[in-house]
Amino acid sequence: MSERGPAIALFEFRSVSAGIVAGDAMAKVAPIDAIYAGTVHPGNYLVLVSGDTASVDEAVRVGSNAEALTDMVFLPDIDPAVIVAITGNAPAAALGDEALGIVETTTVAAAIDAADAGVKAAGVDLGAIRLADGLGGKGYVLFSGVVAEVEAAIDAAVVRAEGHGTLVRSDLIAQLHGEMADNLREDLHFLSRLSEGG
Repeated sequence: MSERGPAIALFEFRSVSAGIVAGDAMAKVAPIDAIYAGTVHPGNYLVLVSGDTASVDEAVRVGSNAEALTDMVFLPDIDPAVIVAITGNAPAAALGDEALGIVETTTVAAAIDAADAGVKAAGVDLGAIRLADGLGGKGYVLFSGVVAEVEAAIDAAVVRAEGHGTLVRSDLIAQLHGEMADNLREDLHFLSRLSEGG
């Protein structure tokens, strides 16, 4: 059995004010280890709490009843690779020239949920999770590995995203071209890559 991380819950609000109120209430109701909150495009507010399962579960009880909540995810045993990817610290080697799976969602919560499902279901590397900013609030996940494993990861991720009702699309590239792999390794923002080339 693979190692699991702490419990996390992420809440996505269409109102900044409602998100701040809910975040404060969640922080007061249980001894959570950490709370991270802030704005993302397109004017949404995210609140992420982490800690032991019982404490995060209490925060979920409060947060899931908050006003202006658009989506949420509670992962009582998040895979550590997901934590690494959402903090932007995924190693460059995680995006090789093997198969690449892409799962795109309309919410941040669904993308994180899909990523966790995919890495738990198959022997893949989690190359990246991109969330909200620069994406109009959407998210996407990149899985890398051998074709059969990437297919299994996509299948599990799609089921999880569909549970949120937010799946945009999923795709599989059987062998990622080297130059595309270089682009993905360097920076997932197109304009950043373009300005470097000019």
